[in-house]
Amino acid sequence: MIAIIDYGMGNLRSVENALRYLKTDYCITNDAEVLRKADGWILPGVGAFADCMKKLQALGLVELLKEEVGNGTKPLLGICLGMQVLFEESEEGGLSKGLGLLKGKVVKMIDPQARIPHIGWNLLEYDQPHPLFTKLSEKPFVYFVHSYYAVHYDSNILIAHSCYHDLHICALVAKGHIVGAQFHPEKSGTDGLAILRYFVEECV
Repeated sequence: MIAIIDYGMGNLRSVENALRYLKTDYCITNDAEVLRKADGWILPGVGAFADCMKKLQALGLVELLKEEVGNGTKPLLGICLGMQVLFEESEEGGLSKGLGLLKGKVVKMIDPQARIPHIGWNLLEYDQPHPLFTKLSEKPFVYFVHSYYAVHYDSNILIAHSCYHDLHICALVAKGHIVGAQFHPEKSGTDGLAILRYFVEECV
């Protein structure tokens, strides 16, 4: 079973619809005991970094995430904001600490030529080989909605990026049982569903 973590501000229904389409056994929960029993977790996200961390903290999920994911026990897919909070900190709304499961910082996208927030479809460009890519089309386009992105991360976790004007966007990361997507796989058509299917298959 895959658990979609409900902390009150994620795009739960679109992720739920995608998992239902894939005929995946799932639940939506913030109950620690239910989460512990799940085969893998999806941490979706829409909103502000600091608010997300506060809600996770209030639900007692910060330490659970650090414990279960940090020690490699539980596979985790972070989506959009759910990926960003995996890093050490963000400058959004003042400096806020993240989960620290990945090295790096989240900063505001700044480019005079670019329209911010970045909303729309962009090509995923591969940075290093990964088994996931055998599931994707030759030129996968995925759907982004964001104003912040990760920088100062370890290059060995970056498996794919996207270019938006002069910005090099950290689009897809992987480290052990952790996968992070800055874009929304659940809204990215066939390739997005393939990414979700890959994660589900890796969990069971």
